[in-house]
Amino acid sequence: MLNGVKTGWAGEPSQSWRKQRPARSPTADVRRCELDSLAGALGTLRCHVARSNPVWQVSSGDEMLVVFRAADAYISPQWYPSKHEFHKQVPTWNYLVAHAHGRLTVHDDERFVRRNVAKLTHRHESSQPVPWKMGDAPREFIDTLVKDIVGLEIEITRLIGKAKLSQTKEPRDIRKVGEVLVAHGNLGVGQAMLAAAARKVEQG
Repeated sequence: MLNGVKTGWAGEPSQSWRKQRPARSPTADVRRCELDSLAGALGTLRCHVARSNPVWQVSSGDEMLVVFRAADAYISPQWYPSKHEFHKQVPTWNYLVAHAHGRLTVHDDERFVRRNVAKLTHRHESSQPVPWKMGDAPREFIDTLVKDIVGLEIEITRLIGKAKLSQTKEPRDIRKVGEVLVAHGNLGVGQAMLAAAARKVEQG
């Protein structure tokens, strides 16, 4: 949980990271990430990227922002009760995300990369009837591939949960959309919207 936002540190779609500076930020797929919850106060992410990816060509110690998408949903204006009275609603997209800020360490180190790849392979292959192992491929082949990737480590310093849940709408609109999403199987955004509607009613 990141400030109340559930995330899967590895495997969630459309995760990205970016360097805090400059404005044009390099991006990378962090589905190849492992979280070490015992390293640092908030945990440390360990991962790897292609050597051709510019995200690693920064200074160790620079701050990075890793964005995790927990859940998202298209919202049809037809779902708002008020739309059928006033017709002043348009489509939108709601979401739950978590921002993990942290300090970057670059590991252009074959041993780090091999450990990271081995752990990720074990995790993803463990559910297979016959798990693949790095030793199944020729050593020379693996050696060549390892040279083409760079290891990264991000010690998390801040975690911030963010959400867009139609908060500016009337409670009845938020609640109805939440009910529709839950009925459609989108429990992440749907349940969050039901909770947001209840809070808005309590707050008057």
